[in-house]
Amino acid sequence: MWDFRKFYEQQMDYSQLLSPKFIFQNVQQVSDESGLDSYVVGGYVRDLILKRNSKDIDFVCVGSGISLAEKVARLLPGKPKTSYFKNFGTAMIKHKNYEFEFVGARRESYQRDSRKPIVEDGTLDDDQKRRDFTINALAISLNSDSYGELIDPFDGLKDLKKKIIRTPLDPDITFSDDPLRIMRAIRFAAQLKFDIEPDTFDSLTKNAHRLSIVSKERIIVELNKIIMSDKPSYGFQLLFHSGVLKEIFPEMVKLHGVKVKNGQSHKDNFFHTLKVLDNVSEMTEDLFLRWAAILHDIAKPATQRFNDKVGWTFHGHEDRGGRMVPGIFKRMKLPMDDRMKYVQKLVRLHLRPIALVKKDITDSAIRRLLYEAGDDIEDLMKLCRADVTSKNHDRVKRYLANFDVVDRKLKEVEAQDQVRNFQPPVTGEMIMKTFDIQPGRIIGIIKEKIKESILDGVIPNDREAATKMMMEIGKQEGLVVREENS
Repeated sequence: MWDFRKFYEQQMDYSQLLSPKFIFQNVQQVSDESGLDSYVVGGYVRDLILKRNSKDIDFVCVGSGISLAEKVARLLPGKPKTSYFKNFGTAMIKHKNYEFEFVGARRESYQRDSRKPIVEDGTLDDDQKRRDFTINALAISLNSDSYGELIDPFDGLKDLKKKIIRTPLDPDITFSDDPLRIMRAIRFAAQLKFDIEPDTFDSLTKNAHRLSIVSKERIIVELNKIIMSDKPSYGFQLLFHSGVLKEIFPEMVKLHGVKVKNGQSHKDNFFHTLKVLDNVSEMTEDLFLRWAAILHDIAKPATQRFNDKVGWTFHGHEDRGGRMVPGIFKRMKLPMDDRMKYVQKLVRLHLRPIALVKKDITDSAIRRLLYEAGDDIEDLMKLCRADVTSKNHDRVKRYLANFDVVDRKLKEVEAQDQVRNFQPPVTGEMIMKTFDIQPGRIIGIIKEKIKESILDGVIPNDREAATKMMMEIGKQEGLVVREENS
């Protein structure tokens, strides 16, 4: 019999994995006094055995979870706030950096056109049967007569050791009842680096179309967790081979495949994208820089052409890809804010840095990139480095060395001209006041000419030079300086 008390003593450090360890003792005390059977269940038990940190602890009791939570909260230091979700029969206590959720054991049944279950009171056995996977159906007893014993009716412990994702019941029933579990299966496989058991994977594939009844908001939560795994390409390959990716992200599926004409072919842009994503993931945990890696070549299928002289081309895919980003974000319920604009910018600019390697490149070209990329220039360079995926190691080394040259040029020009995120030293208000004019097209013309002159290195990026140019342009346009400015 597996005993978590002994397991803790031998393997674990309470300070790392557990909020004040007396939470379990408090639940046991309240359960004994109330005549309830209570258990720690689900992900916390799984992570405990896998030696993974977990901040969420779920408790199930045969009875009222809300009542259990209320009484436990009174025993915790500081009388932490308890949130109640009476429609679901659950309560949550936030204590320090942890969340404790309490629920009464229940059984669930489903109607085919909805993933919202019909819920009834049940036993621990009923509650474990409704769990998505065997590794999440583990429970630890907090009852005095069996405290610390593991209740494992579906051999979840064996599946943890074998690194297998498997459903506790018939997978067709599990995935058809709640198709979001399809995404969760792949997400857990990606996060834990587990395999999906063959029958479970076959069923997942067969039921992929059922994701149509799941809200896009729930799907994107799971997809983002896959993207944030250590090696997200593994999760994406599972999504692709199961047919799930076609259901939720068809634009990415279109990247797959290689066309051959006149003996000439191109690389598979789907697998190239996965490699770029993995490369970026080694550099950063920024979700939206990872999204930029996913979308950097998204327009290649739409821009693919064959030229008899040069072979396959994808001219303009960076600009078209940038234009595609808002539509993809909107459909997939990703945030339509500055994070979308950030991804759009990196997609649009991802080919620009490599062009700066040439010996005859002008400072003007470097200023323009700094101006357009702004504070995202470092992230853009990370994406560009990640985009080097050749199997030829010498070529990779050469390209990365080229990016070192670009980095040096960018730093030199920035130190000299300070054009990153610069605003022209002359404002619209200054122009109106100088020439005593109202808002109009001429103001934009003057500001644009000054900006272009600074980026081209015609004038330095300072107020004196910009003001002098403003006066010259105004004179050319027939504007008269008001008397107090003369």
